[in-house]
Amino acid sequence: MERELSLELIRVTELAALASSPWMGRGDKNSADGAATEAMRRMFDTVSIQGTVVIGEGEMDEAPMLYIGEKVGSMSGPEVDVAVDPLEGTEIVAKGLNNALAVLAVAGKGQLLHAPDMYMEKLAVGPALAGKLSLKDPIRTTLEKAALALDKPVSDLTVMILDRDRHRDMISDLRESGARIKFLSDGDVAGAMAPSFPEAGIDLYVGSGGAPEGVLAAAALKCLGGEIQGRLLPEDEEQYKRCISMGISDPTRILTVDDMVGTDDVIFAATGVTPGEFLGGVRYLPDQRAETHSMVMRAKTRTIRFIKSVHYLPNKPLLRK
Repeated sequence: MERELSLELIRVTELAALASSPWMGRGDKNSADGAATEAMRRMFDTVSIQGTVVIGEGEMDEAPMLYIGEKVGSMSGPEVDVAVDPLEGTEIVAKGLNNALAVLAVAGKGQLLHAPDMYMEKLAVGPALAGKLSLKDPIRTTLEKAALALDKPVSDLTVMILDRDRHRDMISDLRESGARIKFLSDGDVAGAMAPSFPEAGIDLYVGSGGAPEGVLAAAALKCLGGEIQGRLLPEDEEQYKRCISMGISDPTRILTVDDMVGTDDVIFAATGVTPGEFLGGVRYLPDQRAETHSMVMRAKTRTIRFIKSVHYLPNKPLLRK
């Protein structure tokens, strides 16, 4: 993929963030998500790719745009797989909380896992712990190994996890071990990325979340030098068969970063909608301007760019359609 594509993709996440940010705190997650999705879809038409959405807003009969299998881009340039979450954290925006993002990943054709829409058990770490832990281990063993690798007591570890009833037993084990816990209300991709940013102060991300979000997180961590391990959690025979039909021959096996995003080049882009661990949110300025804070990363070069942009909103015709 051409490196110039990175900046084109940032424009896509920027527009999605700008479109959804007016809904912050208004209690309407569907409108926030719809605004982000429409804006992202429009901006994709300007990007020089022949893209196919492999992770998106749902099946064709469930989503009006950015559905799985939809063709996006100007239909010139490289053939690529596209994974999107126009608003990662719809509930976050509706409630005016932190860590909402507009995110996407682009990789060579056939490189991104076609993850079914179900839960995935996850373990995500930053570069310091990459290759040193296993999702097969009980959480207490994982904590002991992490503490040994980082040369600090378990009580000095900070673990991030979604605040969900399904995590009750794991949360109990974390507390009994003495580790610190930082809860997320939503924002699975941001949570998995957090351990790769020292300023976030997070050592591990654990628990279960959406499988499609796991692939997006894997794309980011491939660029960051971190690691995510995932295991699909089909809840019934229908979900199990869906895994098989999507090319996942053994749904119970542990998936690595390379399983989820391949070994080819991948570009990951994100723009903050609300302030978070490593990106600021959309900030409105005088004179009809707004500031966005974005990042774009490329696995091939491991370059991470943070981009702060000021937009004059009347000159955003795609935002007003």
